Amino acid sequence: MRITFFGACQQVTGSAFLFEADGRRILIDCGLYQERPYLERNWDPFPVDPPSIDAIILTHVHLDHAGLLPKIVREGFRGPIYMTPITADLLPIVLLDSAHLQEEDAAYKRKRHEREGRRGPYPEIPLYTEEDARKVFPLIKKVDYQREIKIGKNLSFILHDAGHILGSAMVEIWSQQRGEEKNIIFTGDIGQKNKPLVNDPTTFEKAHAVIMEATYGNRNHEDPQDIMTMLSQIINETVEAGGNIVIPTFAVERAQEVLFYLSQLTREKKIPPLLCFLDSPMALEVTRVFERHRESFDEETLKLYHLSQDPFHFPSLKMIRSIEESKAINRLRGSCLIMAGSGMCTGGRIKHHLVHNISRPESTILFVGYQAQGTLGRQILDGHPEVRILGQIYPVRARIEQIQGFSAHGDRDFLLEWLACFQEPRPEVFLIHGEEEVLEDFAQFVRSQFPSVQIPKYKTSINLT
Repeated sequence: MRITFFGACQQVTGSAFLFEADGRRILIDCGLYQERPYLERNWDPFPVDPPSIDAIILTHVHLDHAGLLPKIVREGFRGPIYMTPITADLLPIVLLDSAHLQEEDAAYKRKRHEREGRRGPYPEIPLYTEEDARKVFPLIKKVDYQREIKIGKNLSFILHDAGHILGSAMVEIWSQQRGEEKNIIFTGDIGQKNKPLVNDPTTFEKAHAVIMEATYGNRNHEDPQDIMTMLSQIINETVEAGGNIVIPTFAVERAQEVLFYLSQLTREKKIPPLLCFLDSPMALEVTRVFERHRESFDEETLKLYHLSQDPFHFPSLKMIRSIEESKAINRLRGSCLIMAGSGMCTGGRIKHHLVHNISRPESTILFVGYQAQGTLGRQILDGHPEVRILGQIYPVRARIEQIQGFSAHGDRDFLLEWLACFQEPRPEVFLIHGEEEVLEDFAQFVRSQFPSVQIPKYKTSINLT
């Protein structure tokens, strides 16, 4: 058995891992790089010949796990792409939106660079198009949780609920080697426990090796019970100051979770009757998919439906589709709350709302998700005095806040709790999906209980015996 690490190595995005056994080549995830200085890897040919890959198993639809699928298919991959049914419903929405943004961003850059008389660091053509994205969809194969799928004479896999977003999965691959069965677990992104909407992450007692994400491996989130208090305080203080609350929001799961809390705060009258805008056509489509899959919600969310309380809607919520409606938001007088993508401020409508609010001391920019190194969101969160948005420099005068408890990733204590479920003999652990210093810090905790803990580098290959 052999694993080659093609992404998310000592950094967070670009998830891609090649597993080779039984004469088969299986790729776990095919993610987009979203952080500098790794963006150029998106444009490079895939590190292994795509036609030689037998299958892809997708853990979930976030772009850092699925965003390069159109490119690898264009480069010749023709095998099945396995995923859960909810992921299969979400993937076309996510990839078509990504392709549209790729095309839109390339066109914008061409015009801007022509106007400025220069060329950009990346080709002024889209990484892939909507036509490329559509060629992925015939390859999709739906797989339910806990169903064993044979992909070779001595090779099979099972998907387990990762508790990260609806439909997210951990991949357990079983391989028979010299008469002995061994299982390898690729965690994808590990969720938190006791979160609304999703179930708790699956735990395991036995594994030969674990390829484990540790995005928040050196810190803990706020108590989930504090999220409501923090959110209401930020909203109320900003409204009192006469500003807007601008929330860069990931369209899948994070937008729905923020709506869940806003709906509850509104029902309990802990915030004023504030106009709230979900300015993301993609998030609207994703919410509809969620509502079609109510069977996947946790007990807390199902209880709200039984009480006829819609967890994603409330009277002051306005769903925004058109660009004209989006622009009109910034002409309103008085305070409002604006949720828009992208979650790391790397593109989309959020940039336009930042332009109108980033220099207003009375407004608040509230981050509710991870901000990767090199992204605009990370620059703002790190306290840069000024930032470049849509080609212009803006001073940062707005109030900057972050609520880490919204994160769909498990924190340090929960990741250690998750690992502690493994019995003797303890598996080899390979830490991925984290900034280098975060992984090093987390590894120090893990090594006290696990004899073999490694932090692989990009393109590292490991033979598992």
